[in-house]
Amino acid sequence: MFKGLEKVFDIIGEILAVVLVIVFALLILDANFHFLPDTVLNIFTVIKEYGALILIAVVGCEAMSKRNFLFQIIFLALVALIVIFLFFPGTYDNLIHLIK
Repeated sequence: MFKGLEKVFDIIGEILAVVLVIVFALLILDANFHFLPDTVLNIFTVIKEYGALILIAVVGCEAMSKRNFLFQIIFLALVALIVIFLFFPGTYDNLIHLIK
């Protein structure tokens, strides 16, 4: 499924990693010196929170491009599960109550 996209995922993963390092460094510096405006701080906070998930998904897709189709489907299902529970926290509670 991802055979031809391995290099693309590699480049995107590298760019995301550099961007996340810069954002984390700026947020740490801003915690001490308070030089970022509130709007930029809010944007960097969102990038910090969701950037790690995006980086995990991209690097995981790169790793799964070397695996067979079954592992790719399992990985994508797990990423989808994380995204669903992240954006819809009530879904997790409903699932737990359904199991109990």
